[in-house]
Amino acid sequence: MSYREVSDVRDGMRIDWDTPIPMPDGVVLRCDVYRPIADGQYPVIMTYGPYGKWLHFDDLYKDQWRIMCETHPEVPTGSTNKYQCWEVVDPEKWVPDGYVVIRVDSRGCGRSPGVIDIWSLQEAKDLAACVEWAGQQPWSSGKVGLNGISYYAENQWQCAALQPKHLAAICTWEGAADFYRDMAWHGGIFCNGFTKGWSESQVYTLQNGRGTRGFRSRMNGDWVSGPETLTEEELGARRNNFYEDCLSHKLDTDEYWQSRMPDWSKVAVPILSSANWGGQGLHPRGNFEGFVRAASDQKWLECHGLEHWTHFYTDYGLSLQKKFFGHFLKGEDTGWGKQPPVLLQVRHPGEHYVERHETEWPLARTQWTKYYLDTDSFALSPEASAAAGQVTYAGFGDGVTFMTKPLASDTEITGPIAAKLFVSSATEDADLFLVVRAFAPDMKEIVFQGALDPHTPIAQGWLRVSHRKLDQALTLPYRPYHTHDEEQKLTPGEVYEVDVEVWPTCVALPKGYRIALSVRGRDYQWGGEPAGGLETLGRGWTGVGPFRHDDPRDRPAHVFGGDVTLHTGRDRQAYLLLPIIP
Repeated sequence: MSYREVSDVRDGMRIDWDTPIPMPDGVVLRCDVYRPIADGQYPVIMTYGPYGKWLHFDDLYKDQWRIMCETHPEVPTGSTNKYQCWEVVDPEKWVPDGYVVIRVDSRGCGRSPGVIDIWSLQEAKDLAACVEWAGQQPWSSGKVGLNGISYYAENQWQCAALQPKHLAAICTWEGAADFYRDMAWHGGIFCNGFTKGWSESQVYTLQNGRGTRGFRSRMNGDWVSGPETLTEEELGARRNNFYEDCLSHKLDTDEYWQSRMPDWSKVAVPILSSANWGGQGLHPRGNFEGFVRAASDQKWLECHGLEHWTHFYTDYGLSLQKKFFGHFLKGEDTGWGKQPPVLLQVRHPGEHYVERHETEWPLARTQWTKYYLDTDSFALSPEASAAAGQVTYAGFGDGVTFMTKPLASDTEITGPIAAKLFVSSATEDADLFLVVRAFAPDMKEIVFQGALDPHTPIAQGWLRVSHRKLDQALTLPYRPYHTHDEEQKLTPGEVYEVDVEVWPTCVALPKGYRIALSVRGRDYQWGGEPAGGLETLGRGWTGVGPFRHDDPRDRPAHVFGGDVTLHTGRDRQAYLLLPIIP
């Protein structure tokens, strides 16, 4: 049993394979170092994660790689593409610019031994130790930047809060920050579709110790998941069950979640936080929260569309990253000093995006506009209804939809959204699935290519009514913040006032279009044919991708299948608060 630990010169780079990085507890992690051939001291771009540093992008994400290259030919241009890896930078596009690129296999994954504990504090400490190691190597300038998508973005927040001294800047590209609210328990409702499918198909398949039963690397012909081949029982003993861990820790106050939450007061490094409008269910919320709440006085927000991996690799994304890191890691005059704090790709129907610069988030000129729900006419109207009304729907049903009249003028909605509802249930609890939607004049629904699902609605929000308690210190009129620290069960038939957080979004709708709000008892379903999805996360997506909430252990029928009633009008003015941009 051996590790590679060799140094090659290939494709204009020196590559140090399987370089050991000892952790304070004795575990030795393995990384690959891609660096310029010429001796010197260079800044570092680093990632730490579970997807296998030797696994080529095309080996597990074939359709995604093919479609991205066909649609955006600049992505494979200017590189041999031999070292392309899922959700991390291409070293052939960074090393020639005078950077060292380091990919670390996280504890228990790929070539690194240990026990897998996904997004744990231990992983954050590992990443911080890797940053310090890289900052002290003879080829290092002492400045380390973290840059990557999704998993490789999400652990950056917590690492930054640990404040390793060699960490100079972070680029969190579509990275959740609060794993309870952003991923596992949307509004207190368990998101089983992602936590199970993703961990089993994208992490455990690359666990260290799969050896000859794993992937053989096309980069060097060696085994992606280490030189050792273990039995399934041995592998199981070396990983925590992420799905069961998430399900069993029902409140945010559990140490499991608190240990994974960054201390925003300590996130002080320069930040480029990059969100995806269509990332409903995982990817936009943390980027907005991180941008607003991080203590750093040097932070920038960028928001785009399309699939969540695409723009990281396009010339648009690559140039933005290099402009940012060139400024903070190299001290170059890249023009970043004049970069506006917020860069938006404003979304229009038909996957049309228009770039615009802003100075803050949410936008200061926002006209916060209440659209009231009327259960008699099912209207969504700027005028409150004088008459009291109510409507009842099945707890596991498609609920009810409220809709505006055709818009009298072009209307842009950009920012966070909130809803106030008055709800009663036939049982001791109820789950609310809110979907903000748009319809063309012919009543065809407007959906977008989301971060994952190709038929993603405008915005979504969720709330388990027993989790309605608000954190008064963090709640804002446009962003309710729930404590998720206790369950407050309902008395059947009693009416409860609840505030629902709907995740930030952006859409510019032409005159004559309509806005709608659906309040449902289950996940949104797009009306067309199910779409093919990411192979690793299954197929047959119907609008929410893998972010389903249908585990019967979390949503037993005798509780959540009961009738739910919405109350409107008079002293129960239910509304949707929209961020209208003049």
